[in-house]
Amino acid sequence: VAPAICTILTTLALMHPQILSEKMGRGSKTVDLELESQIEVLRDNKRRYEQVVKLAQTLSTQLAQMMHTQKALGDAFADLSLKSPELHEEFGYNAETQRLLSKNAETLLSAINFFIASVNTLVDKTIEDTLINIKQYEAARIEYDAYRTDLEELNLGPRDASTMPKIELSQQHFQAYREKYERMRNDVSIKLRFLEENKVKVLHNQLMLFHNAIAAYYAGNQQQLEQTLKQFHIKLKLPGATLHLDEKPNYFVYWDKRPS
Repeated sequence: VAPAICTILTTLALMHPQILSEKMGRGSKTVDLELESQIEVLRDNKRRYEQVVKLAQTLSTQLAQMMHTQKALGDAFADLSLKSPELHEEFGYNAETQRLLSKNAETLLSAINFFIASVNTLVDKTIEDTLINIKQYEAARIEYDAYRTDLEELNLGPRDASTMPKIELSQQHFQAYREKYERMRNDVSIKLRFLEENKVKVLHNQLMLFHNAIAAYYAGNQQQLEQTLKQFHIKLKLPGATLHLDEKPNYFVYWDKRPS
């Protein structure tokens, strides 16, 4: 246990000046340009995906509020339809239209919330797990550079009976931490490749869902909207009977009658 503690303390003692020298622009730093570029892109994408999720959550909240308002308005029209014989038909049409709008908003809301949950999982679980590995890789890189710098400085000094044991021990540590760094670098490269493949697959499906659901909703195509949810195996949070006002996929029913 004691040798392990000594190694940890030595590593920490070497890492601190290495970090400071890098921040001050004096120390040398091992850089894998291609990998660093991929890591920077990942972090930037994560920030952008988080912004998309935030905006989608705002849209979900606003849509939910509109859905409840439409439902309440539909109920109010229905009540007036019963109590206003002279405008029974007009209030009735408006009641059914608002109820259908509310129903379709509910369907769209399920699609949007599914999109949010899926992208959130990608960001908070899949990408975050990879970023944890990246932080471990970055720590391994600092350890490696710290021991590399230490060995370089020892090799610049005298080589005699008193210094050779230190140089040999430093060489052993340098070799061990170089292997650790290279292993972590390879692991991160593999994880980034798999993450990219998974990310493309997930976002392809979710963006298709989001587009198709939004397009069907604003086109008034109730059948296509419901089909989109079935395609992605999404169940309505609040299942209800489907309302059909017309054979055409349109929210609205028009009438020509004028009050006499």
